[in-house]
Amino acid sequence: MTINAILVPQGSEYMAVCRGLSRVTGKTPKIIPVPVGIKPLTKYLQQLPKQEYSTCDLQPKVLVMGLCGSLTPQYHVGDVVLYESCIYQEQLQVCDSAFTTEIYSALKTHYPTLKLVKSLTSDRVICFASEKRHLGKTLGADVVDMEGFATLECFNGSGVAVAMLRVVSDDCHHDIPDITAAINPDGSLQPLSLGLRFLGQPIAAARLIQGSLRGLKVLEEATKLLFSEF
Repeated sequence: MTINAILVPQGSEYMAVCRGLSRVTGKTPKIIPVPVGIKPLTKYLQQLPKQEYSTCDLQPKVLVMGLCGSLTPQYHVGDVVLYESCIYQEQLQVCDSAFTTEIYSALKTHYPTLKLVKSLTSDRVICFASEKRHLGKTLGADVVDMEGFATLECFNGSGVAVAMLRVVSDDCHHDIPDITAAINPDGSLQPLSLGLRFLGQPIAAARLIQGSLRGLKVLEEATKLLFSEF
């Protein structure tokens, strides 16, 4: 199977995927770091030249990778998940089923608990555990991120097959710092603002950092395993 490009949020997630691919021999896909958040990502993808993710006449395949948060007790920090669909403001976008099945088949042996999930795309960080569980129950969503729906909305209907592979980095039992204000309008992070918010909630920050580091390690390993199969 040929994957034309990997989209991954810029920063630590992008670096984790790069480290994973560096451990793979042979040809690997192009990795494209993308901004965080629905609006900046939508603008970025609308301006992204097709040749960045399409190198032949066949249907391009784009894999989205990164971290996500759990909305249900079923999913824990370090769990690898594959998306079936993404919801945003009562709208639904679906991942390419054939492409998703190929990814599932390649990773199922390495991750026996690998499951297909429904994701919520949010335009802000969901920081309270109680809100996470409420959203999970009311919307029937399993995980949350800030990029999934925008990617599918951009590519679905344009002949591009999209699959999404993510790793859970925070659970639905603990609060995390509200870092929404630390995200710039262009989808980049403000390190100083992020640090100040961590200082204001040190216990929650420590838990988020620990979960993120674990998630990034699994993301790196999953990248290596996936592309070692192809």
